[in-house]
Parts: sequence; C-alpha cells; structure tokens
Amino acid sequence: METLNVESDDVLKRLLHEAFDTQIPNFGSYNLVAAAGSSGSAGLKVIGFRREPAELILCPLNPENLLPTERAVAVNNTNVSHVALVLDGGYEVGTSTGRVYRFNVPARLSLNIPSAGAESAGHPVSGILVQDDDAADFADFMNEFMDRLDPTIST
Repeated sequence: METLNVESDDVLKRLLHEAFDTQIPNFGSYNLVAAAGSSGSAGLKVIGFRREPAELILCPLNPENLLPTERAVAVNNTNVSHVALVLDGGYEVGTSTGRVYRFNVPARLSLNIPSAGAESAGHPVSGILVQDDDAADFADFMNEFMDRLDPTIST
C-alpha cells in the first residue's frame, strides 16, 4: 500500500488532535504538542497543557495507529512531585504516585503512522510535524510551572 506523504503537517496535527480528543472531553482548553518519550511511557505522546489552572495532560499513543497505549494522566499542583529540565533538553515530570515521565518536545518531529484511520483512506501517513511555535510556548509553560513549584522563587 502506498504511503500518503503529507506536504503540509495539517493532516498530522488533525490526527494527533483527534487522538487527544478521544481521551480528554474538554480538549478545547488545552494547547497541544507532540512529544517523544524516553521513560514512564516511552514513545509518542500528545501533551495538552494550560496555564490556568496550570496542568499537563500526558497521552501516550501507539505510533502505529495513534490509539492510546494507556490512560491519559493529568499532572497539576495536586499530584505533581517534581518537574525538571534534564540534560538532553527534555523534561522530567513525576507524580505523587511515583510515576515518572521523561520526554522531549522537538520543534520538528518525523512521523510515520502505518494505520492512521479514515482521514488517510486506509493509507499510511508520514511527514514532518512542524511545531516550532508550540514547542517554544510549551517551554515557556514548563518554566512557569517549575517556578510555581519552587518555593524559593517569588513571582
């Protein structure tokens, strides 16, 4: 079967939004970024974030079909144990249950989705997800989130 190579990343963004929307009913209040995870739930995830109230929603996805690999996890001031910038430029987020997620939010992410659903008419979809502005906004959010959690920083 021929792969649908998308010239624009609009199709990829729409597919990732749909994957997030299936797990989070009030998806409209979150900005979304795609992330590559290295621990906690390694692999592709969509991360929803909002500033008020400050919260992250981590949605691990199967990169083959964009179906959830586990239930989405909300991280906010009621259950966060730590948030850190790690040496490789990524982030580590821990919850009070002991779960730790480590991930990167690249400005550009190459995706190859063998079974992308109805949007691709049964064809695999591949392309480059361009999220330069969203990745920068997420970095700003994470800096603010870390500052809120650090009692030594006055805002």
